[in-house]
Amino acid sequence: MYDEFKKFAMKGNVIDLAVGVVIGGAFGKIITSLVNDIIMPILGIITGKIDLTSLKVVITPATADVAELSIKYGQFIQSLIDFLLVSLSMFFVIKAINSFSQTVKEEPSVPTPSKEEALLEEIRDILKENNH
Repeated sequence: MYDEFKKFAMKGNVIDLAVGVVIGGAFGKIITSLVNDIIMPILGIITGKIDLTSLKVVITPATADVAELSIKYGQFIQSLIDFLLVSLSMFFVIKAINSFSQTVKEEPSVPTPSKEEALLEEIRDILKENNH
């Protein structure tokens, strides 16, 4: 069982997937910071110096023993922008990788004919010349 697990874990696809998950997690943190620290404050300034993440609809106000019940749509807007930026940037990364891999692919080489095929082509060409 150990040997089977070792074979599975050492396959190229599993290692590539693990590297992709780690890089994706770090990339997600970068995009989240971009949204939280740069984009949302700029949107706040545009919308009249409002902190969008604090936007909410209060359903039940807080009382002495019960916490406030609210729908935090500002937080949802921030998460939506976060998702859109991550998906858009991943689209561009994948598109760049695909275009790079297409340029790297070599043109299929034309196979060289064997000696017999070359000889048959010569005979064919000679027969064509004699018939004309």
